[in-house]
Amino acid sequence: MNNNEHIRLVISGTYSTGKTTTTTALSILTGIPLINALSAREILTDLYPGRRFQDMAADELMALGLKRFEERVRAETIAYKEAGAFISDGSVLNEWIYGTVRMKVGINPGLTLPHRIAKAVMGVPFKPFMKKYLDSYGTVVRQHVKEWYTDVVHLPVEFPMDPDGHRPVSEKYRNLSDIEIQQRFKELGLPPFMVSGQVAERLQTIVDQYQLPQIMPIEEAIELANQRIATNREAVSKKMIEQYHEPTLSECA
Repeated sequence: MNNNEHIRLVISGTYSTGKTTTTTALSILTGIPLINALSAREILTDLYPGRRFQDMAADELMALGLKRFEERVRAETIAYKEAGAFISDGSVLNEWIYGTVRMKVGINPGLTLPHRIAKAVMGVPFKPFMKKYLDSYGTVVRQHVKEWYTDVVHLPVEFPMDPDGHRPVSEKYRNLSDIEIQQRFKELGLPPFMVSGQVAERLQTIVDQYQLPQIMPIEEAIELANQRIATNREAVSKKMIEQYHEPTLSECA
């Protein structure tokens, strides 16, 4: 990508790889808009008050995914119309892969064993439909990726998952989704540029790779990003805690 004025850059990676921090700081550092879409946690508190990701049934996860897709498309359209460029925290492809990997390792890989067993048994009749749904969803996602994104930076799994109590996945899920995300982007003609290291190293590497503008010192951008993320997460976490109730086996089947 040579014309950075029109870059539509995805910062890719699976859960707990530092996407949000890297993406937010990169947007602040360069002045390129960060797509302004509701996060999955924010959507969850609106669609299903009192639920956690790891408790959700398959149909609830489908609704969450569809709403998240709508949010991304809306936000990308607005950013492109207003600025002709954007930086995206993840992508529609990442979230599609999250769904396909759930079909391989279980709908809720972050659940306790009794709940995982209950879901495995009660979810069997739903699997054929879920597979067809994800195949159809994938067709739409692949087309969107080819038309909307110009470049992909991928953050590999480098450190253990953040133990913040809201991660609805396992390490097996993380590693498998990490591999599949990279492979799918390659298949679509967008081989990911791999970036690792601490946040400051990542930002400098990305800026240099794509010749992006830099409107402030890197450390200042990181500090501002951390403040913004902490404020948002505190508000969402408080809301989730206030809404939460312990689910029964039937509620999360």
